[in-house]
Order: sequence, then C-alpha cells, then structure tokens
Amino acid sequence: MMNPPLRDWMGKRVWIVGASAGIGEACARALHARGARLALSARSADVLAELGAALAGSLVLPLDVADADSVRAGADQLAAVWGGVDLVLFAAGIYTPMRADSFDLGTAERILDVNVGGVYRVLDASLPLLLRQGAGGIAVIASVAGYSGLPRALAYGPSKAALINLCESLYLDLHPRGIGVYLVNPGFVATRLTSANDFHMPALMQPAEAAEALLAGLARGQFHIHFPRRFSNVLRLLRLLPYRLYFALVGRVAR
Repeated sequence: MMNPPLRDWMGKRVWIVGASAGIGEACARALHARGARLALSARSADVLAELGAALAGSLVLPLDVADADSVRAGADQLAAVWGGVDLVLFAAGIYTPMRADSFDLGTAERILDVNVGGVYRVLDASLPLLLRQGAGGIAVIASVAGYSGLPRALAYGPSKAALINLCESLYLDLHPRGIGVYLVNPGFVATRLTSANDFHMPALMQPAEAAEALLAGLARGQFHIHFPRRFSNVLRLLRLLPYRLYFALVGRVAR
C-alpha cells in the first residue's frame, strides 16, 4: 500500500472543501453514514447550511477557495474545535468548455485560480496542522482530463494536469512524514459542471457511485484512485502513444 488505508471512518475527522454539490456532497453523505465527523466547506453558504442540517453534527465552514484569508479562517476554526484533522478532501472546482476559437482569458484565469490556486490555499492552511500531527492525509480530486490534452479542455485540462503533478510532488515530501496523499482522477460524473457538455460522455457516473469508488480507493491505501476503470484506463493507455497516433485517434473521436 502506498498510503495508510482508510477503512474505519467512525469518529474520523474529515474536512471536505467543495462539499455543497457533486462528488464533494456525495462523499459527505457517504462518510456521514459511516460515522465520520465532518467539516463542510464551500462558497454557497445557504446550500451548505442545508447540508449541515441534514448531516447532524457537522461543522459548517463557508469559505471561498479563491480567498486565502477565508480559507485560513476556516482551517483555524476547524483546528480550534477539533484540534486536528484526519483527512482533508479537496473537491472544489469549476469548468467551462473552451476551445481555441472560443478562448477567453478571464475565464481561463478563473478556472486556474480556483482549480489550482484553491488547492494551494487549502494546503497553506492545512499543511502546518498535518505536519504537526505527523499523521492524516490529503485527497485531491483532479480528473482524467489531466492525463493529456483533450478537445474543449483548453483551461480545465491544464488545471487538472497541474494537480496530478502537484500530488506526485506532495507524495514525495509527505509520505516519509507519515501523511497520506491521495490523487483522485474521476471520469465523467453527472454534476452541474458536466451539464455544460453538449456531447456524449462515455461511462457517465452518478455522484454517489463516484463517492463509493473514491472511498474504495482510500480503503485500499491507493495513491492514484481513478474511475470508472473501463474509461480511465483507456485514457491512461492513450497517453503512452506517440503524438502522431494520439492526435489522430483523439481528433477522430472529437469529430
């Protein structure tokens, strides 16, 4: 096992950043059912409050991952109440389909700031606590879109590729310190974000299915958790092809 396996969630302290919808919300519900203690963070305070009421005993910590001060304030509040944390799960993210003929700099910068900068801000707030503990873990939801270049992913794909590289670097630094790092690469999941896609999404999963696949990977202590395998493994193999073949195959599918 590359990481400490996370199987028994009873009483475990889990901070979910991006808990108000999608995979983050589904993980919150699944972990609550398993007895975990939850801290729920997202920008949508009203939605978060409703979820916190449904998941009794949860801490509700509204914040904006684009604002370092609000992230630090959330982490400080969590530390004051819990004194520590067993897992930080970063599930926040935004997505706008983008190709070269529809490139928009402002949108691209916003995607990179939330998807990549948001992770760095959460690391800034949580790493000191984890390092003092010498235990716990960080799970980051990236995407199979980060494996290699894809159509319509001119900003989203690079943001997820950055997270893959970041998690690899984090693992090298944190594993010797007893802290787990879990890289999560989902395929297509039916969320508000993917509803923007106007094309067929192969092997589309529901958020609850994705949450169960993610938790199964944590239970196995995997570093690289990817699903659904029938889709993610195809993309992993494609990235090994020479560029001439890769561009030809992906271009044909895109057309």
